[in-house]
Amino acid sequence: MDGFSLTSWLANIKWWQIGLLLLIWPVHAFAQGAVTVNDALAVLYKWAPFLVLNGFLFNVLISVLSMALGTGLGVLVGLTLISKWYALRLIGNTGTAFFRNAPWLVLLFVVLLAFPFEFTIFGMRVPFPGWIKAVIGLSLPVAANIAIVVRGAIQSVPSAQWEAAESLSFTRIQTLWQIIIPQCIKRMIPPWMNWYAILTMATPLCSILGTEEMVTLTRQAMEAEGNKPEFLMPFYGFVLVLFFLYCYPIAKLTVRLERKFAVKL
Repeated sequence: MDGFSLTSWLANIKWWQIGLLLLIWPVHAFAQGAVTVNDALAVLYKWAPFLVLNGFLFNVLISVLSMALGTGLGVLVGLTLISKWYALRLIGNTGTAFFRNAPWLVLLFVVLLAFPFEFTIFGMRVPFPGWIKAVIGLSLPVAANIAIVVRGAIQSVPSAQWEAAESLSFTRIQTLWQIIIPQCIKRMIPPWMNWYAILTMATPLCSILGTEEMVTLTRQAMEAEGNKPEFLMPFYGFVLVLFFLYCYPIAKLTVRLERKFAVKL
């Protein structure tokens, strides 16, 4: 659990730094433009409900589904990493290393090309939408990293717990599910939340799959308004603010839980 933590960095951002950025972008965007700040904000105000309800909430849905799928896969893979069977550990370590070090954008492209755009079931064509491919593609690196979190949490439990369970004639599976894993849950929550924040901020990558999420709809809104360069900063600034407002509380809560559990552990 050492190393760079996105939520720790995000939680340390000061409010005055945010305010400074909000003051800089209008000056930069409208210094030489023909559109005034009020005009740009009026256009943004018109599109804001559409972007939030149809775009940003879809990003949140993708992040939740990807995290759920990635967590389930990650727990299973994490258990293979501590298996007594060498072949199982080898498969788990190989897959984990591969997906942890693969660029997320490349994985999304691979998933896009690996799955068809539609299936034929009993003579009926069933579409396979891009957002489902996005969920699958994003869940793969998340699963690999969650597997490392699971392994680290299990290994952090004192060996005396295993020895005590063995003395009580517990099997390895019973020891894991009844003694070890319940103690690991609170150890895993902070890094799990950290990866959820990272995943949420990676969801705009889904635009390459044709998914109509926040960035895609923002681009379409600007095209509908004439693609004026003065709209770039306010529209994408709005996207930035939404993601920040969603991820910042997660970051603060993660840091608080890390401190709380660090004391109790």
